[in-house]
Amino acid sequence: MAKTSKSDPVYEVVWPSGERKQAMQPLAKRLDTLNGKTIAQLWDYLFMGDEVYATLEQEIAKQYPGVKWMSWREFGNTHTTNEKELLLSLPQRLKELGVDAAISCMAC
Repeated sequence: MAKTSKSDPVYEVVWPSGERKQAMQPLAKRLDTLNGKTIAQLWDYLFMGDEVYATLEQEIAKQYPGVKWMSWREFGNTHTTNEKELLLSLPQRLKELGVDAAISCMAC
């Protein structure tokens, strides 16, 4: 606490959200449909992703029968000792595999 005079205290205030370190980025273009698209499944192996993805595949196929899936088995655990390297290489790998979108399933 600092004082401007002997009787008037001045308090410093800290914003609870902290200082912004990165500028906002525009969102990626959204897909117009899932038909004919390839969707990658990413999972951290911590909470029933195998069951979640089985249900998603079944339910999404009802509305978009032409959707293709790239299984989480293809990518391995996304929360592992080499997580930083895996995530840094992921955009290029998804591009090489012809993936149009990805769903990341994680523990909560």
